[in-house]
Amino acid sequence: MSSHRSRLGIVLLVLIVLGLLLAPQSGQAADRYIMVVDADGAIVPAMEDYIDRALDRAEDDDVGLVIIRLDTPGGSVMVTEDIVQRIRGAEVPVVVYVAPRGSMAASAGALITLSGHASAMAPETVIGAASPISGDGSDLNETADKKAKEILTANMRTLTEHRSEAAQNVAVDMITDAKAVTATEAMDIGLIDYIAEDNDDLIAQMDGRTLSVGEREFPLELAGLETREVNMSLIEQILLMLTDPTLVFLLLSTGALLIIIEFRAPGGWVAGTLGAVMVALSLYGLGVLPVNFLGLVFIGLAFLLFLFEIQVPETQGALSIAGAVCLAAGGLIMFNNADVAQFGGISWIVVIGQSAAIGTASALLLAWLVRSIRRMPSTGNTGMIGMIGYVRMTLEPQGMVFVNGERWQAETTNGIHISDGEPVRVVEVEDLKLLVEPVDPLDLPDKRKNES
Repeated sequence: MSSHRSRLGIVLLVLIVLGLLLAPQSGQAADRYIMVVDADGAIVPAMEDYIDRALDRAEDDDVGLVIIRLDTPGGSVMVTEDIVQRIRGAEVPVVVYVAPRGSMAASAGALITLSGHASAMAPETVIGAASPISGDGSDLNETADKKAKEILTANMRTLTEHRSEAAQNVAVDMITDAKAVTATEAMDIGLIDYIAEDNDDLIAQMDGRTLSVGEREFPLELAGLETREVNMSLIEQILLMLTDPTLVFLLLSTGALLIIIEFRAPGGWVAGTLGAVMVALSLYGLGVLPVNFLGLVFIGLAFLLFLFEIQVPETQGALSIAGAVCLAAGGLIMFNNADVAQFGGISWIVVIGQSAAIGTASALLLAWLVRSIRRMPSTGNTGMIGMIGYVRMTLEPQGMVFVNGERWQAETTNGIHISDGEPVRVVEVEDLKLLVEPVDPLDLPDKRKNES
């Protein structure tokens, strides 16, 4: 019996060891999945961080395929070059898929699409129009334009050298002539590898194919693999939002106004802190967007006018109106170039509305300050000047008066005699004594005529 138990224990131990040896391979196969990255928006540093983070994770997890689902109007050429290098250097297969229907891989997006180990598009999508422009959105001068196009066309030739001659020519025309083609046209000339309705369709078409990834061939065994999306982090989403020209203008203009209010009425720090945060966030957007810096000059002039308006009340709102006009002009000029459209463009309705609102706020602040200056103190003894009271002990010229619900020692200003019960007006306060003058009862409001 003991021998039988020993043999059974040995068998169980062998099975456990075999199970442990086989577990890593089984676990690796079960854990392999298809990663989906949604690159929806302008090509900016936040998008680069997102793609780079996703590819790092894909390499650590040894995924079967990375699908970068792209929908972009374009963006920064420098950021695009970094993304292209990262995709080409990835250790896992990457397919760049322009999707869903109605999407585009415009401008810089064309290079990213063709940088994948495979390229795909959904029906009714477009790719192309990748001509370079300057940082402020205007056309480059002849020399700079030639240099930029030479670099980009060289990149395009490198990315399409394994494709047909027609595909290479169209890719180059995207740079030199801003050419764009549909998914069907791109497929017909061999510029892309697949037209797929959705992710599942794309995966089904790619299953069993082999992709060249770096120096090795990578067979795709995709059947049955789970699809997992890698989402943008909160910080990446915020930074991507901060490249919206309309939002940048709202943050800059509102933040600057709050800072002015803090300087004019210090003490709370809420307005100043919030304003500083808004301006800082807007500066990030201005560093990414192709802005015309003449617009910033107009915006700066606008807030100088608002500040002068508050400091010089005699202008009676004229500077607020001029400031609102300068602010609107600055917002429109700052983003008045074709390249801003790829970041969403700017709403002229929002610019004009925001400028009018800030101009009105400046005028209201001015009115409040003027009233504050002219308003007499409402607390303390000095607040009693101008109040009406009644004599309670004949003033000869000193006596007692009843003012503001209290009895006060009083003296007439010119030493005259004022009888008990007569109305008087406070003209000065000296410590605990009031200087008063007589008041004609006919000049008093009805409720005071009846007081005793």
